Amino acid sequence: MKKYNVFMEIAGKSINVGDIKGESSGDSCFSYSQEYLSKDSAKAISISLPLHDEYFSAERTRRFFDGLLPEGFMRKTIATDMHFSEDDYLSILSFLGRECLGAIRICEEEDVLDSGYNEISEKQVEELASEGTKKSSEMIIKSHISLTGASGKVGLYYDEKKGKWYLPYGLAPSTHIVKQSHVRLDGIVANEQLSMMTAGKCGIEIPDSFIINVGKGTDSEVLFATKRYDRIINETSEIINNLKRPFRLHQEDFAQALGISSFDKYEKGDEEYASKMFRLIRDNISNPLSEQLKLYRRIVFNFVIGNTDAHIKNYSLLYNQNLNEISLAPAYDIVSTVIYENATREMSFGIGGTRDINRINKDNFRMMASQINLGEKIAVKEYENILNKFESSIRESARELKEMGFNNANNICERIINARKNIL
Repeated sequence: MKKYNVFMEIAGKSINVGDIKGESSGDSCFSYSQEYLSKDSAKAISISLPLHDEYFSAERTRRFFDGLLPEGFMRKTIATDMHFSEDDYLSILSFLGRECLGAIRICEEEDVLDSGYNEISEKQVEELASEGTKKSSEMIIKSHISLTGASGKVGLYYDEKKGKWYLPYGLAPSTHIVKQSHVRLDGIVANEQLSMMTAGKCGIEIPDSFIINVGKGTDSEVLFATKRYDRIINETSEIINNLKRPFRLHQEDFAQALGISSFDKYEKGDEEYASKMFRLIRDNISNPLSEQLKLYRRIVFNFVIGNTDAHIKNYSLLYNQNLNEISLAPAYDIVSTVIYENATREMSFGIGGTRDINRINKDNFRMMASQINLGEKIAVKEYENILNKFESSIRESARELKEMGFNNANNICERIINARKNIL
């Protein structure tokens, strides 16, 4: 029988919260430790895994912990390189799980490791931009970092004062998620930065992000960098290699919180994911009204910009350092997918009874407001506010990006506006 220890950073300290036991990934089950449960300060690591003194089922265990891993081709590449089966999520996670999204860490034995940061050369950054999944998977394996999603991405440390990048090793946390271009989606990096900037101008809370340009701004010469909102640096941060070590904050996406598998992140029938998301906020967040409005605005914005890939793993909850307060995490992974010919026109979950983006209108959002128990007047006002701000915000964002040297920003902007002209 294998045993995997589950640690969580709480208030800056690594705490053993429990373990996962089983013969294989198919039958392994998670349980909180009795020592952890005995603490008055004990908090659940997920809304879907409440404090409990018995082992959770293998399925409930998998739905949460598998949700920490990369998906799609990135997962296949990493599993192949490590000689694991793609389905063996625990073996992959025990290898990559020193640095996950949030504050969770998975290991077979307690890690007593040197930790620090190795500077990355300009050439290595260029290779990360140009070589696709292969280079990012090499960095992920080398640094034992597990990041969710299907795109090529890696967790790095960025020294803003020196403008230098570092690869974490041991148990050192990263500060940024760096994402590569997608070979089948032209201009995707400029698209995401433009979309994020526009979201911010429309009142959506976003993390800091920027484009790393290692050449003339072509797709093979750019990377998308997002500052991690689940990492904080303050005056009490430890110094490692002359760099301040970030503290980890816990987070979980809505699929994990709802106990839904990553494979089911897209709504397929009448699962009513939106209603479940809003109910989860009402039941678990101390200031539910403001957080529901934030979530609603984000759903409206993803519709307006034409992001049909805004599935429930692209919305997350963020915990404070003591795990006793939960809020909606800042927005991420916002892109206009509808400008790409082969992209689906089906939204990732239903809005007022339909997922077809070409059939959704204000009436659907009225219906959605009723389904999620949000006042119709408030819902319509928020919808109209974003719609009224959108075109001026995206044009202003495109101008700003062009001034930074990204000449394709205006082209992406016009493609988005043209694709969404039926609602503007």
